[in-house]
Amino acid sequence: MAEALKETLVPEDSVAPLATTGLRGFLAKFTVLKGAQRELWLTFLIKLLIISAYSITNKTLILWLSSDLGFNDQTAGALVGWIWAPAMTVFTLLAGSVTDALGLRRTFFVGVSICLAARAVMVFTTIPWLALAGGLFPLVIGEALGTPVLIAATRRYSTTLQRSISFSIIYMVMNVGYLIAGSVFDYVRHSLGEYGYLNLFGLHITTYRTLFLMSLGFEVLLFPTIYFLRRGAEATDEGVRFNAEPMRYTSGPFWERIWLTVRGSATDTVALFKRLLGQSGFYRLLAFLLLIGFLKLIFLQMDYVFPKFGIRELGNGAPIGHLSNINYILIIILVPIIGALTQKYSAYRMVIVGGAICAASVFVMALPPPWFQRSAQGFIGHWIGHGYLGVKGSIHPYYMMIAIYISIFSIGEAFYSPRVYEYAAAIAPKGQEASYGALSYIPFLIGKLLVGTGGWLLAAFCPAHGPRHSGTMWLIFALAASVAPIGLVALRRYIRVPEAGRQDID
Repeated sequence: MAEALKETLVPEDSVAPLATTGLRGFLAKFTVLKGAQRELWLTFLIKLLIISAYSITNKTLILWLSSDLGFNDQTAGALVGWIWAPAMTVFTLLAGSVTDALGLRRTFFVGVSICLAARAVMVFTTIPWLALAGGLFPLVIGEALGTPVLIAATRRYSTTLQRSISFSIIYMVMNVGYLIAGSVFDYVRHSLGEYGYLNLFGLHITTYRTLFLMSLGFEVLLFPTIYFLRRGAEATDEGVRFNAEPMRYTSGPFWERIWLTVRGSATDTVALFKRLLGQSGFYRLLAFLLLIGFLKLIFLQMDYVFPKFGIRELGNGAPIGHLSNINYILIIILVPIIGALTQKYSAYRMVIVGGAICAASVFVMALPPPWFQRSAQGFIGHWIGHGYLGVKGSIHPYYMMIAIYISIFSIGEAFYSPRVYEYAAAIAPKGQEASYGALSYIPFLIGKLLVGTGGWLLAAFCPAHGPRHSGTMWLIFALAASVAPIGLVALRRYIRVPEAGRQDID
């Protein structure tokens, strides 16, 4: 359900839509990538590797905190939802200015280096304070540095005509990364056992730390990929152009320059918000992003609540990753098609439509499981359970419910999620794309704060031991998600902002 994303690009800069119609016109929307600079393709590959590493970590995080470090549901949920995840959003806001100051290539290298060291700590230690202070929390900084860089890179390495479809393609690539992560997540858990270990040169690496080791491998592959980015390259409608990458501080030790850049970035971020506070459009945009946060709650719970729910209701080794992969497979297929077919419609309208579909899908999980018993034992249930998921024996009704829920959710996501970031990017002035693009991650901050309550919901309605009432937990999630489409419709005349490069035809 994609976080990570789900990136931001500046809209189409007032470019008229392609005039060709029919199948030829549809294909023409994709062929604009013909002749794209190598940096754009490398950006897609970097996105794939970053998301694969990030998603494996994200799916494992809540399980690792409880199984390896001994935290209960409530504490683990609070650590992720109220400390680690919001900190990533805050650092992402700061990282936008770091990117503008250091340049894309330098920022990529710094972020990946930090992630590499942090993931190594998480693999090789079980001391709680060290795993958190030396692994989990530094990882926040490294991951945050990669987010606005990819936003700015996609903007910089695509021409005006390529921009919209590049936006959809990078969203699709991101979901390929999620698909890879989901498969790795299930494969390692199936091979080692839910609570097994890997014997690595005499070291017993638990199943969940082995998953961190896999994410470390993806991180290593990023170094040669980033190396092939040409310094200062920028795609224009006239061809590739090379400019010297900015460097705010050019003298002194490297890490001192980094510190000065971070300090300056914090000042720039505060100044940015001060400027925005004087613009009425910013408050409307902020209200829009706050409402989207309730939809992001549903996406985030797939990493921070769904794994424990799945293991407790369906048993150890349940194919949680393959269930999540239903979303990623559908998104890979649907996003480019829907993105191409709905270019003429305003982003705001598509967000409402997609948000309503997403919210409605969650109500499926609140229904009584016995309602799906017959279908679970029928042809479709056997095809999903035995054929796709590889489940042995009878098929639990939850498998059908989850498959239906995720399928409907994916359709809504394909409509709304890419367009959120395009809509938010409408306020970005030239030269500050990363700084302004980082604002589009405010919904994740809201979603993360909300999902921090997930540990209490699990403990109350889906505990590890004792009676469970998981439907009540899902009903709460469904009602929370409904706030977004209802609010967007009810407050439309107050919060809608004109979209650059697109006429309102609603």
